[in-house]
Amino acid sequence: MKLFRLLVLLIVFQASAQQGGMWIPSLLEGMNENEMTALGSKLTAKDIYDVNNSSLKDAIGHFNGGCTSEVISDKGLILTNHHCGFGQIQSHSSLENDYLKDGFWATNLEDELPNDGLYIEFIVRIEDITTQALAGVTENMTEREKQSTIDKNTNTLQTQVNKEAWQDTKVKSFFKGNQYFLFVTERFEDIRLVGAPPTSIGKFGSDTDNWVFPRHTGDFSMFRIYADKNNKPAKYSKDNVPYKPKHYLPISLDGIEEGDFTMVFGFPGTTDEYLPAVAIEHITQEFNPSNIAIREAALKVIDAEMKVNDEVRIKYASKQARIANAWKKWIGENLGIKKSNAVAERRAFEATFTKALKEKGLEDKYGHILPDFDRLYKDFSEVNIKRRNFIEVFLVTNELMTMTFRAYQVEQALQRDPESMDKNRAYITGVLEGIHKDYSEKVDRGVFENVMPFYTDNVQASIYDTTAFTNLDSALALFEGSADDVIKKLNNDAAYSYAKPFIEDFFNNLNPEFQQKNEPITALQTEYMTALMKALPNERYFPDANGTLRVTYGQVRGYAPRDAVYYNPVSYLDGVIEKYIPGDYEFDVPQKLIELYETKDYGQYADSNGKVPVCFLGTNHTTGGNSGSPAIDAHGNLVGLNFDRVWEGTMSDMNYDPEICRNIMVDLRYVLFIVDKYAGAKHLIDEMTLVHPKSGKSKSKNKKKVKN
Repeated sequence: MKLFRLLVLLIVFQASAQQGGMWIPSLLEGMNENEMTALGSKLTAKDIYDVNNSSLKDAIGHFNGGCTSEVISDKGLILTNHHCGFGQIQSHSSLENDYLKDGFWATNLEDELPNDGLYIEFIVRIEDITTQALAGVTENMTEREKQSTIDKNTNTLQTQVNKEAWQDTKVKSFFKGNQYFLFVTERFEDIRLVGAPPTSIGKFGSDTDNWVFPRHTGDFSMFRIYADKNNKPAKYSKDNVPYKPKHYLPISLDGIEEGDFTMVFGFPGTTDEYLPAVAIEHITQEFNPSNIAIREAALKVIDAEMKVNDEVRIKYASKQARIANAWKKWIGENLGIKKSNAVAERRAFEATFTKALKEKGLEDKYGHILPDFDRLYKDFSEVNIKRRNFIEVFLVTNELMTMTFRAYQVEQALQRDPESMDKNRAYITGVLEGIHKDYSEKVDRGVFENVMPFYTDNVQASIYDTTAFTNLDSALALFEGSADDVIKKLNNDAAYSYAKPFIEDFFNNLNPEFQQKNEPITALQTEYMTALMKALPNERYFPDANGTLRVTYGQVRGYAPRDAVYYNPVSYLDGVIEKYIPGDYEFDVPQKLIELYETKDYGQYADSNGKVPVCFLGTNHTTGGNSGSPAIDAHGNLVGLNFDRVWEGTMSDMNYDPEICRNIMVDLRYVLFIVDKYAGAKHLIDEMTLVHPKSGKSKSKNKKKVKN
C-alpha cells in the first residue's frame, strides 16, 4: 500500500476557485486559502485553524455526535438547529409544559435545563499519522491483516500522544484508508437548554417544506456549556459555571447578499463521492426505493395520529422527524441523480479513467477494478436491500420489533454468561424505559401492520393482544429472576417468539452474508481511490465526510431547479405570512409573530429593504452532521445557521454538482429577531457580540457590541 502523502505529490491542483469539497481545517494553507480568497474571503488559514492561538475551530463543537454547534458568547452560549436539540426539547415537554408547542426561554442561569447524556466535543488539534498508521502494511496482506496492523499501530499511538488528563483521542481514516489523522478532543457533558422557539417557528413547513426552497424555517435552539470552577469539562453539578471559551463567534448584523463568501464549518457525517456508476445505479434504482416505501408506510400511520392527538404529537414528534427526514431525502437524492444524469456522467468519467490507465501503463495493475465492481455489486445488491429492509422494520419504524431485537441480544448474552444477569437487566431496563417514555400501542400496532408486509408474508398483528412488551411494567417483569427464568419467559412471549426467527436469521445468515459480500467491495473502493489519484493526478480530490471537522466554502447563490424556474437566494418573513394556514400543524403561525409583521416591529434585524430575511442559499458542500454548522462570512463572523439542502441537491453525498446543489441556512438576523422581538429574551442578545463588518462601524476582531 502506497502512502497517501506520496500520492499527493503527484496531484497538480487547479488554480481557479472551486466550490465543493469538505476540507481538513489543518491543511488549508496554500491552495484552499487561495481559493477562499478568490471567492471573497479575508480570512487566513490560521484564522480558521491554529493550535497555538485561539481560532475559529475553537468555537465549533460536535453536538451530541450527530450535529454541529457553535459558541456565540463568552459565557458558553451555544447555537445549533432546533431539530438537533429536538430530543432535549421534547424530553422536557409535557401536556402541562408543552415546550414543543409554546417554546422555551430561560430567563436566567438558574432556569436553564440540564440534559442527561448530551455532550459537546471540541477539537484541540489534528495530527497526520499516516506513516505510523501504515507501518508494516504490505500489499500481499489480506484486508483483515491490513486492518489488524493498522489498529495495533493506531492504538499504540493513542497511548503515547501528548495530551491533558481530561482530553481524549480518536483516529480516523481518510481517502478510503490511504491517509490517517489523529484528533485530540475535549468533551463537555454539562449542557443545559437555554431557549427554543415553538415548532411553529423552529419547524415551520415541517415535512412539506423539508429539503425544499423557498424555506421559511427558524431552525435554531440555544444551549449553554457548563464547566467546573477551573473551566474544565465536568459532569453535571449545581456548582458548575458557564464555560469560558477559547473563541466565540461575533454575529454580523449586515447579513448577506448574492455573491458573498460563505464558509460552513462543522462535522459532516458521511459521503461517498468516489463511488462507481454501478453503485450509484444500485442505490438510487434498487436500494432507496424499497426503504422509501417502508418509511412512507410508517409515516402514514404516525402522521395521521399526531394530527388528532396532542399526547401522541408530543411523544412521537422526534421519532416522526427522524423517519421523515431520510424518507424525503432519499426521494430527492434519486431525483437529483436522474436530473444531473449522474450515472451516465460517472460512466464517462470511468472511460476517461480506463484510458488514463492504459496511457500510464497501469492497466495490468488496476484494469480489473471497474469490471470487479460490476461483478461484485450484481452479487451484493439483493442482500444489501434485504439487510436494510430488516433494519428499517426492526430498528427504525416499529418499536415492538425493536424491543424484541434488544431482548434477543440479552438472551444471547445470558446464554454465553448466565452470571451477567444484573448487567443485562440494567441494559434492557434502560432500553425499555426509553422506548415506553414515548410509546403508543395503538400507533405502533398500526405501523407494524403497515411495514411488516414489506419484509414477510407472515404478519401477525394479534401478538399485540398478548405480549408483555407493550406495557412497561409487564415488559420489565420479563427480566426479573435468574438467567434461566428470563430466557424461559422471553420465549413464551407472543411477540418475542414471533420475532425471534427473523432476528436469528439476521444474525446467523443475513448479516454474515452482507459482511462477506461487502468486504471485497470496501477493499476494492480503497484500491480504486489509489488508482484514481495515480491515473488522473490532475483531478481534484477531497476526502469523504467521516464525522470529523471540515471546512466547506462557497458563495450565496440562487439556482434554477427546472425549466423557467429560478429561486432567489434569500427568503423573507413575508413568505411565512404567505404560507400561513390557521390551525395547520405545518403552517400555523404564532399570533405574536403575525403582530410583529403587521406592525413592522423589526428592530435592528431588517435588511436595507426593510424586510426580515429568514433563510438563504449557498453553494457550500454539506451533508448530515452539518446541521447546526455556522455559516461564516468573509471576516469570520456568524451570518447563518446551516440546516438543510435543496431537494434536488441531496444527491451531493454521491455527486456534488455546483449548478443545482445548494445548502439552506437560517439568516442570523431572523434568529436574533425571534430571540429579541418574539421571545423577549433580550438578556441573551446582550451576551452576544453584534458587529457591522460591511459598514465598517465595527470589526469582529474588536469584539465590540452594537447597542440597540
